[in-house]
Amino acid sequence: MRPPRTALVPARDVLALRHAVLRPGLPAEAAAFPEDAAPATFHVAAHDAQGRVRACATFLPQPLPDTGEEAYRLRGMASDPAVRGLGYGVAVLRAGLAEAAARGACLVWCNGRSGARGFYERQGFEVRGEEFLVEGVGPHFVCAIKLPAAGGGGDVRPGP
Repeated sequence: MRPPRTALVPARDVLALRHAVLRPGLPAEAAAFPEDAAPATFHVAAHDAQGRVRACATFLPQPLPDTGEEAYRLRGMASDPAVRGLGYGVAVLRAGLAEAAARGACLVWCNGRSGARGFYERQGFEVRGEEFLVEGVGPHFVCAIKLPAAGGGGDVRPGP
């Protein structure tokens, strides 16, 4: 199988998957984040051969909690359960990290769901601190990864 195609996309392209995976049972508006339209925020999607969004993630400049270190935050990462384990989530994450590095980020962090801890650790993230509960969503950890210097390239291509 060839790697999934990734692209920078507008927020509207990731909302349906984000809602279905991360906010099921809640109103569709619960999948929209206030930062989605901010100028420095970007969204990455991985598409299948038919052009359907199968994984997505949002990245935005936001300091690392407790330290105030300059960083990008990974938010709203979701993979369609039908394609889990097929590389869509990894493709979105790697493309987003490459884009964040190209924009000058040296560090990316997220509030990762506890059930996804192994995924993040396999991708080079380190867990920082204790598990905490996001009300209405579930248990999470803060995970962070240091990025190599910009210029390493990436697999992000303009969207359709």
